[in-house]
Amino acid sequence: MADFYLASHSARRRELLRQIGARFETLLLRSALPRGPDISELQRPDEAAVDYVVRVAREKAENGVQALLSRTLLPKPVLGADTVVIVDGDILGKPQDIQQAARFLERLSGRTHEVRTAIALALPAPERHHTIATAVSITQVTMRTMEAQEIQNYCASGEPFDKAGGYAIQGRAAVFVERIEGSYSGVVGLPLAETASLLGRAGVRIL
Repeated sequence: MADFYLASHSARRRELLRQIGARFETLLLRSALPRGPDISELQRPDEAAVDYVVRVAREKAENGVQALLSRTLLPKPVLGADTVVIVDGDILGKPQDIQQAARFLERLSGRTHEVRTAIALALPAPERHHTIATAVSITQVTMRTMEAQEIQNYCASGEPFDKAGGYAIQGRAAVFVERIEGSYSGVVGLPLAETASLLGRAGVRIL
């Protein structure tokens, strides 16, 4: 039996949770038509990147609670998460096309950027008095200088899409990464130490 719900479409987050033996069910939120997404991932005017990632993670967890209650599912903690790549104070989100993916990689080439993953765990309660605990993983990622042909070939592989910053550290983009300082799993999409800690505080033990 599952101990909590994961409010995410991310296969990478599911794989990470399975890696540590977590017992969970996936609680999918809407992400497309006809009714539109449950969560808007647009950055608000004057919203700092560091605030944006926490807000989105909290909204995913909160909307997950509303979804489970509306579907009359057994109330359990709901985990939400969001990952952003930050360079020069700007968020590099998921590239919309191959040209934008290439621009992202050109901007990251030969320098260090920050990856932040925020996690939020919502505990269902009557009358919407839900408790939401959050944590943030901050990792510095240094990329080597990339050749133009390498960027072109990587973008053509299709891997940059649906990835914050336009790259997957667990995939082919590993050849671009010189070093990281922080959480590898946080860069992939779910910092496992912080996740296990939040779950443990809610009574869900991993080990």
